[in-house]
Amino acid sequence: MEDYKLPEGYNLEIAGENKMINEALWDLIKMLLVAIAFIYLIMVAQFQSLLSPFIVMFTIPLAFTGGLLALGITGYDISLISMLGFLVLSGVVVNNGIVFVDYANQLRETGMNKDDALILAGKTRLRPILMTALTTIIGLSTLAFGMGVGAEILQPLAIVTIGGLTYATVLTLLVVPVMYSILHRDSKKGDE
Repeated sequence: MEDYKLPEGYNLEIAGENKMINEALWDLIKMLLVAIAFIYLIMVAQFQSLLSPFIVMFTIPLAFTGGLLALGITGYDISLISMLGFLVLSGVVVNNGIVFVDYANQLRETGMNKDDALILAGKTRLRPILMTALTTIIGLSTLAFGMGVGAEILQPLAIVTIGGLTYATVLTLLVVPVMYSILHRDSKKGDE
């Protein structure tokens, strides 16, 4: 279109469906940021701390990385539907971190030192974390494979959610305890 000579008084602009899709993508990105802010505020109220929710929030970038990897592996592009998958993922993926951090905090409140609390929280909460992730992944698998009428439309949503949840669950069991150990510097009783 660069070489096309327009008559005097005319101009070219991209509009229509492409413009609507771009506007909708920006709206979804804004909604995603608002959702993350609300998730953080709800966890602050639950934990009554600014630090514990911050540790849990480290699972969200892990989930987004997994979602992007899953899209890349399956050959899908970022679309409106895949952005909805990221929106869903931001709410679902924090559950594993909440379960882990909350139990570690409970153990430390009983007087257990930080390292022992993290090890016991990892051993005790491993099974519930894996079960909740697996049930979500298995539940979305039929949609990810495109089974059923109209499922191919929602495939990117399921692929993002499955990929992000899988990646984040594995790394949550490593990253959250490390971040907890780094950021909770002997602040609870029982630490030496």
